[in-house]
Amino acid sequence: MRRDEADVTDVVRHRRTARRAFWTVGGLALFLACAIAFPFLAKALGDPALITLATRIAIYAIAAASLNLILGYGGLVSFGHAAYFGVGGYVVGILNQHFVSGEPFLGFIPGTNQFIITLVAAMAVSGLCALILGALSLRTSGLQFIMITLAFAQMLFFLFVSVKTYGGDDGLIVRRRNVLLDLRMADDTVFYFVCVAIATLYFLVFAKLVRSGFGLVLGGVRQNERRLAAIGISTYQYKLVAFVIAGVGAGLAGALMANFAKFVSPDMLHWSRSGELMIMVIIGGAGTLLGPAAGAAVLLGLETVLTGWTEHWQFVLGPILVVIALFTGGGLLSRLQRKDSEGG
Repeated sequence: MRRDEADVTDVVRHRRTARRAFWTVGGLALFLACAIAFPFLAKALGDPALITLATRIAIYAIAAASLNLILGYGGLVSFGHAAYFGVGGYVVGILNQHFVSGEPFLGFIPGTNQFIITLVAAMAVSGLCALILGALSLRTSGLQFIMITLAFAQMLFFLFVSVKTYGGDDGLIVRRRNVLLDLRMADDTVFYFVCVAIATLYFLVFAKLVRSGFGLVLGGVRQNERRLAAIGISTYQYKLVAFVIAGVGAGLAGALMANFAKFVSPDMLHWSRSGELMIMVIIGGAGTLLGPAAGAAVLLGLETVLTGWTEHWQFVLGPILVVIALFTGGGLLSRLQRKDSEGG
């Protein structure tokens, strides 16, 4: 009898795994199909501005997903995640300024306008910042952790405000997008496809990560950290690695945003930007793979529509977000995930 029950349990588990894989592959396939068709549809409708909106959504989807790693999967509420987003953007801006002027950064680091190099540099510097700040922040927990991440982010914000060499409070202009092979990066459609390709690759890697042994331990940290510590697992190390990976992802998004907007400013590091990323995660579904992308699409889409109606769009946006949060029960894709689990 016990053997039969075990067999039934294995069948149910395999069905749930297959169903999750189906939703993941199906979701990414649908995303790619829509992403490829979107620019042509936007031009057919006579509204090419939709392409820039979709590019912003792709960029913010990466930033929100990076926060989702520590918030949705690890249970770490960080109000300073925009710091790494802004640092990534400033790496692109600073390297570009030194490339134009011909003067090395710090006297020995040459400037560059090469897309791949600036992206890698942005991810490396953001990851290093996350390592340093995370090593200190993760010594605390709960409300103290939330406040210390906020404090560190605001410290970086005021640092860039005070550095007049790189624009200070006025920000820094990137006159031309970085160079990637022979692609016409100045063309919004071309840059859109570049961002979508990077976002797709990022989410594929993210899916592998959260389904790995590391992802399972991170989920255990969210559910019961004391139990993991009791069986000898160093939860601090896992949380720190997750913090660094999240910082790298945010830096990648920041570098893309600097190229997209051709401008960086301290506002990219402000705590309100961290709040926006958190709203995207919550609306889409914390702890889901594509939830942050859905949340980014909803928030930026509503912002675009409402700003066209009234200058007091935030007053209207607030109640809409509250309704979405209440009636989706944890996010748009969380509801679908729950139905899938119940159906298994």
